[in-house]
Amino acid sequence: MATEPIEVPIEGDTVRRDSIARTEKGRMERLWPVIACGAGLFSDGYLNNIIGPVSKMLSIIYPDAYANSSAQANVSSITFAGTVFGMLFFGYTSDHFSRKWSLFASTIIILLFATLGTASYGAGGSPNGLISALVAYRFFLGIGIGGEYPAGSVACAEGTGELKEGSRNKWFILFTNVQIDLAFFLSAIVATVVVIATGENHLRAAWRICLGIGIIPPLSLLYLRIKLQEPEAFKRESMAQAKTPWSLVIKFYWQRLAIVSIIWFIYDFSAYSFGLYATDILSSLFDDEAPLRTSLAWNILINFFYMPGCLAGAFVADMKSMGPKKTLFIGVMLQGVIGFIMAGCYPQLSKPGNVAGFAVVYGIFLALGEFGPGDNIGLIASKTCATGIRGQYYGIAAAMGKIGAFSGSWALTAIQEAAGDDKIARGRNPFFVASALAFLAGGLVLLLPHIGQDTIDMEDIKFREYLSSHGYDTSKMGLGSVRDIESEENVAVETKEDARA
Repeated sequence: MATEPIEVPIEGDTVRRDSIARTEKGRMERLWPVIACGAGLFSDGYLNNIIGPVSKMLSIIYPDAYANSSAQANVSSITFAGTVFGMLFFGYTSDHFSRKWSLFASTIIILLFATLGTASYGAGGSPNGLISALVAYRFFLGIGIGGEYPAGSVACAEGTGELKEGSRNKWFILFTNVQIDLAFFLSAIVATVVVIATGENHLRAAWRICLGIGIIPPLSLLYLRIKLQEPEAFKRESMAQAKTPWSLVIKFYWQRLAIVSIIWFIYDFSAYSFGLYATDILSSLFDDEAPLRTSLAWNILINFFYMPGCLAGAFVADMKSMGPKKTLFIGVMLQGVIGFIMAGCYPQLSKPGNVAGFAVVYGIFLALGEFGPGDNIGLIASKTCATGIRGQYYGIAAAMGKIGAFSGSWALTAIQEAAGDDKIARGRNPFFVASALAFLAGGLVLLLPHIGQDTIDMEDIKFREYLSSHGYDTSKMGLGSVRDIESEENVAVETKEDARA
């Protein structure tokens, strides 16, 4: 790292943890903010993954205006562009204004543009107008989704600091990445059920129903988010009322942030691009006459494999012998191995009669991605920096991930098109690229610091000490009301000590 960690007196750590412990809250009072803050990522998973089947439906309905134009790539990937903007914007507001209200604003944006996207319509009913409207609405939808990361996930991580030691990583993962993966799985089921229910002659209704269901998750969280309070860590370490010393922040964190960002870029490059095109990949294994519902049904099996991977990773990340860093390393290296095996065996796996084998091996590839980087990269991003700049740090790292997802959706198309009419190369080449990147990510993981149960607390202490050693006045950090309370407590302690003397 750019700066060596500063040794901190034990007393400082004790004071910091005691201040959190003094908050009189029951177990559920401490847990439900974690749920309310993190569970919004379900919307990210659903609204991003459902566009894969929806895009396939639109290509069937509008073969000229959609399938044979740039519209297909635009609809699938424009959300990522909005998400990048949202991550950076809400990363700033969540640090400099409020975690709670940044999160609430992002929820409103998701609700509004998920609704508008469902009702997309072109002037005079023109297909081009409809598709243009959908592209525009999904860009703004992405802005709302982007706010879920630096406001929601960061507040979720800070909330876990109030939970029982030994379970903090698990709860963070269960209400962040597991929510995304659960949404991936359920969106595959929704798409299949809707197509079967409406029939393949009514895909115009089916794609709107699929998108419309995505309105429900953010709507269900509105009340919980209104009732939220700012996390205790944010109240004590916020720089909302202090000037941010950018030169010191960059000097202290730039190398660590660069490593986390590159790993996230690589993970999303594979995870989202493969997720978006899973329906197309499966369709290539069937005859042209095979109904859409067949590939959608197999897509359920593939998305199911996200679940055991992310759930296993959540519990392994809390094991004393493992932790987030080791879990990430093992997951990403094994994923690279499986990817190369898939590429080598693709000529056999790609035969229509072996579709079950393809789905299982491909599912294991996806599961390992969730076990390692899927579960742990957000956890590491939220716990390797101080609370005062956590929203911006996390927002930049997550934005790099979404740039990876955006790049991956375009790159996968380019890789497949470069193969021409060679169906084997179209399916195999993306796995060569993804696996090589997985090994690169594994090497970068070794450069990350150890992540323990108290890393958030210790990082705040180290950062405060670093700022103080460079002449920065840390007395203005934290929200005013909390500073006043702590000042009164310190005066009371000093008075008692004087009386004893």
